Amino acid sequence: MLIASIGDIQDRITDSAVLAVGAVGYAAIGGVINDDALNAGIITTEELGAYLEAKELVLNHDYAIAETAEQMFMQEHAANMNSLNTAVDNLTAATTVVMTAVEVASTAAEADTKPEQVELQGMLETDAYSLDTAEVNEYNEAVAAVENFAQQAGAFMAAANNDELTASVDTYATQGNFMVGSYTAITYTQSVDEFVITWDDSGFGTGFQGYLTPEMKNATEIYAAGEYINQYGAMPTQ
Repeated sequence: MLIASIGDIQDRITDSAVLAVGAVGYAAIGGVINDDALNAGIITTEELGAYLEAKELVLNHDYAIAETAEQMFMQEHAANMNSLNTAVDNLTAATTVVMTAVEVASTAAEADTKPEQVELQGMLETDAYSLDTAEVNEYNEAVAAVENFAQQAGAFMAAANNDELTASVDTYATQGNFMVGSYTAITYTQSVDEFVITWDDSGFGTGFQGYLTPEMKNATEIYAAGEYINQYGAMPTQ
């Protein structure tokens, strides 16, 4: 994300340098450049925002090498929480687009007369009040991203708090004579409740399964938690 945002800014800088040379060249011979002719060299608010967001994610990430399984899981929790915050922002933006489009429902419900039906047609012909496949896909993908990062962040926090699991990982690393934090990949699959951790540089890798079953939350529980937070501002246990 940081590299991509920097790349966009670098493209602006490159364009501005070339455009500035051309503008000076024309100015010297009496060429009158058009208004906004150098706009391709301007860094947009969106591009700056993307860079600042990516920069913040890098600054907030803990790159220290974990010495224990608990530290490793907490680092992964923090990284996924950063991604979750971004995913929530994306969902908010996508939801705004969809909500604007579905506002036409009230007009449709009251469109009993010819003028009202004509008004409804006019609204549906307007992009803001009409959904397309791309907008729906963007919304659905945003929902899926929130689910994914929330699940992963919760799993890593639960893992860090699970003494039996952290002890198993620490013991495995001690027996293999390598540092826990030197892992090269870690995944969690909720459907089988399994962490798979690999330490490629040390030639080790294994799965740790069945530790988080008591922490599983279904859609009903999640919805109830959401309603509670909306009303009281925090989870019941806080």
